[in-house]
Amino acid sequence: MRIHTATALAAGVLLTLTSPTPTRAQTVQTLPPTNQAMFAPLQLPEADAYRIATGAPGPEYWQQEADYRIRTSLDTLSHTVSGSETITYVNNSPDSLPFVWMQLEQNLFAPDSRGSIINSGDRARWRGSFEGGGLRLDSIAIDQDGRSYAPESFVDGTRMRVDLQRAMRPASDTVQLRISWSFIVPEYGADRMGRLQTEKGWVYEIAQWYPRMTVYDDVHGWNTLPYLGQGEFYLEYGDFDVEITAPRDMLVVGSGTLLNPDDVLTGRQLARYRAARTSDTTLAIIAADEVGTPQSRPSGNGPLTWKFRIEHSRDFSWAASKAFIWDATGWDGVLIQSAYPHEGIGDEANPGWENATKYLRHTISYYSKEWFHYPWDSAVNVAGIVGGMEYPGIVFCSVNARGQGLFSVTDHEFGHNWFPMVVGSDERRYAWMDEGFNTFINYYSNIDYWGAGAENARSEQADYIAPQMLSPIADQPILTFPDLIRGEGLGFLAYRKPGFGLILLREIILGDARFKTAMRTYVRDWAYKHPTPSDFFRVIEDVSGENLSWFWRGWFYQTDVLDQAVAGVDAQPDGSVLHLRNDEGLVMPVLLEVEMADGRVVRKQLPVEVWTRGNAFDFFLAGKGTVVRVTLDPDHRLPDVDRTDNVWTRGVS
Repeated sequence: MRIHTATALAAGVLLTLTSPTPTRAQTVQTLPPTNQAMFAPLQLPEADAYRIATGAPGPEYWQQEADYRIRTSLDTLSHTVSGSETITYVNNSPDSLPFVWMQLEQNLFAPDSRGSIINSGDRARWRGSFEGGGLRLDSIAIDQDGRSYAPESFVDGTRMRVDLQRAMRPASDTVQLRISWSFIVPEYGADRMGRLQTEKGWVYEIAQWYPRMTVYDDVHGWNTLPYLGQGEFYLEYGDFDVEITAPRDMLVVGSGTLLNPDDVLTGRQLARYRAARTSDTTLAIIAADEVGTPQSRPSGNGPLTWKFRIEHSRDFSWAASKAFIWDATGWDGVLIQSAYPHEGIGDEANPGWENATKYLRHTISYYSKEWFHYPWDSAVNVAGIVGGMEYPGIVFCSVNARGQGLFSVTDHEFGHNWFPMVVGSDERRYAWMDEGFNTFINYYSNIDYWGAGAENARSEQADYIAPQMLSPIADQPILTFPDLIRGEGLGFLAYRKPGFGLILLREIILGDARFKTAMRTYVRDWAYKHPTPSDFFRVIEDVSGENLSWFWRGWFYQTDVLDQAVAGVDAQPDGSVLHLRNDEGLVMPVLLEVEMADGRVVRKQLPVEVWTRGNAFDFFLAGKGTVVRVTLDPDHRLPDVDRTDNVWTRGVS
């Protein structure tokens, strides 16, 4: 048995506070240990008018708005993206703002950036710095009160403070920021963006590419944590009007609606493009044998400008290549597309990107029906150098992905369009609120598409999770900030453990109906807003009617493990007493299977409250008959770290 010092100490403190001090004449009675500390109310931030006790946004909830008008171009000779943008920033807060903070995430790739030092070495996933890397700021101007001026500004790596000549007033004051900039596209951009050389040309995947507003909220004020690579993003919502100018022979795909297909597609492509939106099957817009041919692009000279718009979004990303095969299908008005070079095509034994659009169609339709309707009319999957990364309406997945692996990475990355693209949590602090939630919804999508075989959801099975909970990668809590999680532990602490915790919550602790109602309420209440962990915990408790302090504490705040055991069985005239133990710090309901001598099998689920008074519980099973075997968790649904003590058999010591 491992000793969990913090839990034991807290329980001891509670006993000290609640037990009377014995006098000399009294006999000191040794009381059994209790689990009062585990079941004590969870101390969450006080509810207020911004975030109320039910976990919903309050009557005075506010958030800022940032609308972007971006004009950019791609120079394929120098691999340079240049652009200018106008940001309309609205201060909806009750505070005066003498300055604003912006994010310059391309500076991760500057030589000697904080992130480059932390992620040094060719094998670091979040690497990407190079000589000449980083964002070049050409000009900054502010439009305020009918006049323009060049503000004082301060750049510190991936962050920039812009000082205003007059502080923004509370409640809807507006300024415009006009910025011109450029950067060289890194070949490997921290596994989130970059460029890939293919036989028929470069594939550019462009993200974290424009200066953008830092979130100002009611919890932290300005959220100025630097971008170091492992921690992702926290962004304001707004509308994006983006024009991308690229060489005529390139195809450009991006977040949101393509506004000018007539200008950038041939007549044949335009007909296919329109037909695909209402097609149940995948149609080629640019087929494999058409890539690179003169007929594949509109006639004429000079570059083409592609115009996109996406509304109520937290970001915009895009990709471009003359090597792209482009196919599409439709679902409920959504144009579902894949863009990939011929290196992405598989074979009969191991199919590749020729199936990607079919996979994406399942993702869009399944999550729309389960949780929240997909909010935009375009969805794109791009094959390139990035292993897997998500943005509103567009994702980047590895060109080498095949078969079920391609389904899984597509489903996972596009699942992020629900968490955090719709439900806009703070990824820089709470990776589990997007990665864990997404891992959870992926589990059911995977089963829906491939069937319920255990191998289809291996990483979410209890017998896979349990040994991981004993390993060194699990000695940090889920609530650890992602940049503070050791690299080898990120997959477990941000993805698998929180994802499996939500499976436990749905399938065992609350049941499907209560959980679904609570989760859908959370998504509805916080769509296009900024929830915190406390908001999530409160919504689930409020809608389900359960006090889940023990679960949040044990699974998210602590690193305890589960080890339930059967200590023995005593026969009684009118039944049997089953002696149960909880040998570790984590508590869970008890799943029992009892076999009787006459062949009867009884199954019961005991509530988690059986452990409130201690780590031993005697359960009385009424009814005549001899118990011959007791099995805890017979279907291996709980992450029990030692199953050798989960079975008691009569006559076996």
